[in-house]
Amino acid sequence: MWSDWKKRAKQDAKISDQLLWDMDLKHFDIQKGRALVAERVAERGDLDDFYAMFALYGGVKEVREIYKNEVKELNPRALAFISAAFNLKKEEMKCYTNRRSKAIHWDY
Repeated sequence: MWSDWKKRAKQDAKISDQLLWDMDLKHFDIQKGRALVAERVAERGDLDDFYAMFALYGGVKEVREIYKNEVKELNPRALAFISAAFNLKKEEMKCYTNRRSKAIHWDY
């Protein structure tokens, strides 16, 4: 699925600012915050954001490892997409194994 990412990634590839709307981008370290970036791209990004992420983090294999080992939380839809797109079993992913076993119910 991602074999042509080098052709499709733009020279000045960058993650959309609106994905990181709550961060001070002047001081945000895109390398240290890669799990957050990967989470936001999976949940709200478009194809250009995925290609930019591949360019920023060294390729598809590296991004796959970020999703597998570093991303702590993904919504069910994004989890299903990432699982299929990167050929990962949900059970292999940290965000799946660390999720809560029961939903929290709010009492007012």
